[in-house]
Amino acid sequence: MLKVEALTCGYDSKFLLQDISFEIRDGELLGVIGPNGSGKTTLLKAITKVLKSQKGRIVFDGKEISQMGFKELAQKVAFVPQFSIAGVNMTVEEFVLLGRIPHRRQFQFLETEGDEQAAKQAMALAGVLQLRERSLSELSGGERQLATIARALAQEPRLLLLDEPTAHLDIGHQVKILDLVKKLNHENGLTIIVVLHDLNLASLYCDTLILLKEGKIHSIGTPEEILSYPVIEEVYETPVVVKTNPVVSKPLICLVPEDILKANRHSLNRTAKC
Repeated sequence: MLKVEALTCGYDSKFLLQDISFEIRDGELLGVIGPNGSGKTTLLKAITKVLKSQKGRIVFDGKEISQMGFKELAQKVAFVPQFSIAGVNMTVEEFVLLGRIPHRRQFQFLETEGDEQAAKQAMALAGVLQLRERSLSELSGGERQLATIARALAQEPRLLLLDEPTAHLDIGHQVKILDLVKKLNHENGLTIIVVLHDLNLASLYCDTLILLKEGKIHSIGTPEEILSYPVIEEVYETPVVVKTNPVVSKPLICLVPEDILKANRHSLNRTAKC
């Protein structure tokens, strides 16, 4: 579906991404992880043409995105930003209907019955249909994020990009958001790329991970292959203990405060099971 080949891009003369190459297949759930400033958001901006590539190319369904207009690309790729919109004076339904703009015909100023049905279905999928008449300004952060996902789903994309969708949310909403992402992937067949800071969430929900370091791909693989303590310590420069999650047999990363590390340096079991 999506192939990134030798991509180099950034801002002004600073190239944050250098020689990035990977491929995502139909129906895959790909997680992008890495320290702050490693280029995670920059990668999503390049895929959506918000940021122009300096070198390399990005190919979607056999066609370079540089040869696609923004409207054509938006009919196939939807983006959920890191920060949900707050304080906007419109209802959830009005907000979600904005996702239909890429499908509007020339000189179409009002939503069609098809637009309204697509928005209704998107709100139902995201679990916000009961909030359709509520103002965005009245919603919690988690509800606004779900509404933002619904707007993206209203685009009827084949590829969904999410930039840290669980940022600043409590653990209940984090699980709710990523359960929805997993459902959209497994039950609806939506191909998804999600940027995550929380390594344990990435371990639990993603099929494949790309680990970025200083604008380059450090490694690509399954959570079991990527999330080992030597790799995490090399990239994040912080000590961790990696165990096995007793519920799903996925890597479970435990942080180690410096004083505990010093007191237990010789006896600390770095890979023991829970």
